[in-house]
Amino acid sequence: MAPSGPPDPAEAERGAGVLRGLGLTVVFGEHVTAAPAGHHRYLAASDAARAADLQAAWCDPSVAGVVCARGGYGATRLPGLLDWAAMAAAGPKTLLGSSDITALHQALAVRLGVAGCFGPMLTPRTLGGEQGPDPVTLGHLASALFGTPAPIHGTHALVPGQAVAPLAGGNLCLLAALCGTPDAPRFAGRIVLLEDVNEAPYRIDRMLTQLIAAGAFDGVAGFALGSWLRCGDPLPVLAELLTPFGVPVLAGLPVGHGRPQHCVWLGGFGVIDTRSCSLTSLFRYSDQAM
Repeated sequence: MAPSGPPDPAEAERGAGVLRGLGLTVVFGEHVTAAPAGHHRYLAASDAARAADLQAAWCDPSVAGVVCARGGYGATRLPGLLDWAAMAAAGPKTLLGSSDITALHQALAVRLGVAGCFGPMLTPRTLGGEQGPDPVTLGHLASALFGTPAPIHGTHALVPGQAVAPLAGGNLCLLAALCGTPDAPRFAGRIVLLEDVNEAPYRIDRMLTQLIAAGAFDGVAGFALGSWLRCGDPLPVLAELLTPFGVPVLAGLPVGHGRPQHCVWLGGFGVIDTRSCSLTSLFRYSDQAM
């Protein structure tokens, strides 16, 4: 389904073919391949239509998981329109998506306690590009959905150490945007994944400062820093603002934007080990994996 921006129909079709190659049966939500006239400005459809697509998929007992076609913008507009009691009654299932989909992962975690897969989407070009999916990305996605994902290796540690705790977080911009909402992040006792794209270091500073002032990181267990594509050099800002928490901080993980794009289970337990410079992500509901 398309809970955010309008996906490219050709890319969505190619991405669906990749998922079918993994043995999945793919059913498109109504507004994934809608004609451009059906788009609502920069959104795939109206808020009510996108929320209805998500709720219908989540509450359909024949659906094992909901794969988001793309990010962009719009997911923050949906939680207030969903029937959370009906979604709770439907039971947990997999939501796969990243970037703007952070808002839905956070809402599902806060309201239902459901783990979600922060990973590649059909478009733009991640799985549905003309050259095909990146082999490393596809392999890690398959292991995350059907088995046990391999550890993800970063490049270096800003603060050494080891942490074992539930994973949370996602896209920094979306986490900051959720401050003051019913789904505001509270990361006590958690390893927090942070990543972003197209954000200058001063804006990363601003968003981190907002989250710190809001108390989002009080009691945090560790930080796992993903990709910062086209963000200049954010590491000095990240180090300045995150190292005072005195918890392990692992940087350079290929999670978020760019290729390859690895998967992590938000809501599942994770292990940071700076000796091996790795993050291991474990699925919370192993008996209900796709």
